[in-house]
Amino acid sequence: MIYTSSGKERCIILATYLVENKATVRKVATHFGISKSTVHKDITNNLKRINTELYLQAKEILEINKKERHIRGGEATRQKYRQNK
Repeated sequence: MIYTSSGKERCIILATYLVENKATVRKVATHFGISKSTVHKDITNNLKRINTELYLQAKEILEINKKERHIRGGEATRQKYRQNK
């Protein structure tokens, strides 16, 4: 579905999914079957010109994810070692 959309439509679809689900770039990429770099580029570069309001909402989610990523990584490692015991 995502590849049949135009570039503008894809940006809006990706950003809408990100905002509605408060998802990470990785989750969006996995959900739509595209690369993380494509998702990130569409949201940070292309969306700004297409839909400023949606861009600002998506940017806020990306900033939150960026601030929390070290916590998520540490938690994943902790759970991994708990399972191995």
